[in-house]
Amino acid sequence: MNAITPAALEPQAPDALAAAVAALEEDIVFGRLHPRERLTEDELMARFDMKRHAVRQVLVELELLGVVERKRNIGAVVRAFSAREVMELYALREVLEVHAASLMPLPVPPARLAALTAVQREHDAAVADGDARHVFRSNQRFHREFFGLLDNAVLGQAIEEYARRTHPIRFGSLAAANYRERARQEHWAMIHALRDGDRATLMTLCREHLLPSRDAYLASEQARRGA
Repeated sequence: MNAITPAALEPQAPDALAAAVAALEEDIVFGRLHPRERLTEDELMARFDMKRHAVRQVLVELELLGVVERKRNIGAVVRAFSAREVMELYALREVLEVHAASLMPLPVPPARLAALTAVQREHDAAVADGDARHVFRSNQRFHREFFGLLDNAVLGQAIEEYARRTHPIRFGSLAAANYRERARQEHWAMIHALRDGDRATLMTLCREHLLPSRDAYLASEQARRGA
């Protein structure tokens, strides 16, 4: 047995670990890595120039994010969801996000509405450029800012947690330009509802905003089973 050298046990830089986690998360979100696809340690070591213990930490972080699962005698694979799991996850997201919209103080103070609008302009630019990575990250910032209007950290964390758990489900909608444009327009409709104090419209938008990614995943899984 080869001895483990001190160099092999050197801690990996936190930035390198975070970058690897983000890169693999994006690969899953954008469909470059597919549900049930295996993630091998050797391939990840070569790709990210990491030691094995660091790659294992990356896989642990992805498992905590809910986008990877460990299977006995197989290893780490991109998480796949049954139709029932998809429906249940999105039903819970609907409960959380519509409830948040029902509690948001209206009208929103101009300074906070301006901050949300600034984030959305970044999202507009990303959609216009067709920059999928920027679309994904600016979309995350928009929703973090949007639900931050509630000033309820516990509810905000729950919303963010279950949104993250649906990342492997979202590739069908993020990959398609028409879905990205629909999301962009719905963001602006939310901003206008906040500005106008229109709670009923805001709650409806929060509910309908979830549907495209759910339905695209279900359609892709049905097509896969048919094939």
